Amino acid sequence: MTSAAARTGRTNEDFTGALPTAAVLIDGAGIPGTASVCRHGVAWYANRLGGSLLGLLSPARDRSLSELLAEAIGQVTDHHRDTCDVAAPISPSAAVTVLRLSDGLVEYLVLGDSVLVLDRADGAPRVISDPREVIISRPYASALEAVAEGSDEYHRILRELRANRNQPGGFWVAKDDPRAADEAITGSCPVSELTGAALLSNGAGRIVDRFRLVDWPGAMALLTSSGPAEIIRRVRQAEARHAVAADDATIAHCTDLGGN
Repeated sequence: MTSAAARTGRTNEDFTGALPTAAVLIDGAGIPGTASVCRHGVAWYANRLGGSLLGLLSPARDRSLSELLAEAIGQVTDHHRDTCDVAAPISPSAAVTVLRLSDGLVEYLVLGDSVLVLDRADGAPRVISDPREVIISRPYASALEAVAEGSDEYHRILRELRANRNQPGGFWVAKDDPRAADEAITGSCPVSELTGAALLSNGAGRIVDRFRLVDWPGAMALLTSSGPAEIIRRVRQAEARHAVAADDATIAHCTDLGGN
């Protein structure tokens, strides 16, 4: 596992952790003004949600990943319900990716814009993602490109985009409502079909979906040969080359799945 903040001196708002039979990656999200409604912040939310999920995953093989995520969202919301405006549109939220080994199966859950890649023994990797935020964001892309990044107008457009969050016909993330977990992309496959898996925050997934430095088979080959830090190093180089604002980048690379 490797996780890097967007820049030196900035708090990393990603979280990743693992058990012998499970891995979790949380990509925290917030916009200017979040501190006015939540005194804890996005990094706190991501770490609490990730820790709650890992704690629930350990003893609960008989419960679905959606059920566990719903309970974790509820736990974290209860932690700051009395001190923060948890229902405010700008309160902290997060994308969630979970992988679990159980009875010969690999089970997965993806909610939000992180990515799970299953490296198959036969054929190209299987990429599991939640495309709804990308689809909803497309009409806003040109408006965002036309204004200065970080300006008041830029953040106004972002707020308008994020009004589609956790709404029917919009996109879904972990926030204050446990029912968002019901909207996650879930599934399973036999562990015998896989040679490995990778969980990537959208900041790390840029190596493929934004900068197109490699395709997903190439990304998995690079992970195997050089490790997750090399993926992030190349993303940082591309961000600098294209003058793109950096994002927190996190990868959990799971190997030897058959050994569990």
